[in-house]
Amino acid sequence: MAEMITGMGLQKSIRNIVSMSDEALRKARGVPRKVMGHADIVEFEAERPDYEKDFEVFTLRITALGELADKLTEVAAGLGDACEHTVENGVHTFVCPGPNSQDAEAARKAVDLLSEQFTLPEVWRFEGAKYRTDPISMEMLFKAMLQYRASDIHLTPGKNPIFRVDNQTHSADIVGVLSAEQILQLLKLIAPPKHWAEFEKEKQTSFSYHQRGLGYARASAFTKSGSPHLTIRYLPEKIPSFEELSMPGDMMRELADLNDGLLLIVGMTGSGKTTTAAALIDWINRNRTCHILTIEDPVEYVHENKKAFISQRSLGDDVASFVVGIRGALRQDPDVILIGEMRDADTIRAAINAASTGHLVISTLHSNNASGVVNRIISFFDPVERDLVRLQLQDSLRGVICQKLLPKKGGGRLPALEVMFSDIKMISRGIAEGDAVMIRMGMQQGLSHSMLFEHYMHRMYEEDQITLETARAYAPEVSMFDQILMGTYTAPRAV
Repeated sequence: MAEMITGMGLQKSIRNIVSMSDEALRKARGVPRKVMGHADIVEFEAERPDYEKDFEVFTLRITALGELADKLTEVAAGLGDACEHTVENGVHTFVCPGPNSQDAEAARKAVDLLSEQFTLPEVWRFEGAKYRTDPISMEMLFKAMLQYRASDIHLTPGKNPIFRVDNQTHSADIVGVLSAEQILQLLKLIAPPKHWAEFEKEKQTSFSYHQRGLGYARASAFTKSGSPHLTIRYLPEKIPSFEELSMPGDMMRELADLNDGLLLIVGMTGSGKTTTAAALIDWINRNRTCHILTIEDPVEYVHENKKAFISQRSLGDDVASFVVGIRGALRQDPDVILIGEMRDADTIRAAINAASTGHLVISTLHSNNASGVVNRIISFFDPVERDLVRLQLQDSLRGVICQKLLPKKGGGRLPALEVMFSDIKMISRGIAEGDAVMIRMGMQQGLSHSMLFEHYMHRMYEEDQITLETARAYAPEVSMFDQILMGTYTAPRAV
């Protein structure tokens, strides 16, 4: 790591400079056992015996002539064994404690006394050395995630591993405070060569990792302020069923049993879209004789052939882009196509085309409700294309699952769903016109199988899965939820 440059202000002792340098290095690289710094006429080295104790050995090199040299020589004479003093070419070197002393406190006092002999510079350049290098065990991290029921773990220099449990972050002292060297060592160990090269060049990368017998992980590495950060998202080896995810089985099976069209799973980051998509694919895999083709970045849940047979392709390794993969899929005899994420106009256009040619296309998208998905998709396109895309969506969009993860009563999290079926004329017309209000009204009509968040959360509350406070906090329209709770809500009349 290149040396850091920081203004320390006017300090009374070099030990203050050491402490401030140590604090800055901890945040950037982890805990150093050795700190080195220099500014103008003085430089220092400070060492400690381990990563927990204070610095005990100090080496000061002060370039001094004339009056300052005389003062340093006079002070050195009174230090005794607290410091060893040598002079060469006008550079006064003090090693504290000296070779005949083990008194760390006397050495600290000597450094303070020496610092008082001149005005310390304000701006310092410093760097650390002797960081922790003991390896981090991926097996241990996976076991810890299982033990804590964590969805993610963050590894960052200067901190203990940070686990995300029930959407809350918690620090755990399972391996101690990490260093940048440890994180880079782990990343180089688990990353495929291609992704390690990408990290070195682009300063970020993402890839899949399998810890046999414990689970899979989506690893994402990046640098911040020049320091590495590694995030690991846990994915179980066994793909959970709808029931294990606490999702309504009948509704999910109805969606999974679609033969063609576009089925979207939407929600915000961390809402469980990938797991829901995997559960849908697994149900199809277990119940239909068909060919399932997935295009993912990267492949996360790994499926084995069951009643269906499945071909999983990873961006970068198996195919150049989502668009190329979708276009190629149309010649590869798939019945079901999973697209990891619809992230640009070209991918969406290719997905709609595939859904319009007799394939069931499942994909994910970022959106906070089901009724607004059409306008979210349209926003990717230029104005001249939007009318055509809305008409194409009217023909191809079969359903939307939007989900949020809510705190479960007693601990854990449960998905709350908003599901839109394009199964009545009002919803279909709303899609064609890009009218989110009309789509939402249509979702409340008795002839539609659709369901709004407010109704779903009311059911969760009635079944004692979540508290009333949680339901009201997460309901998009609290007034509507309260009316449902009191039994006074009336669905808007179809127009």
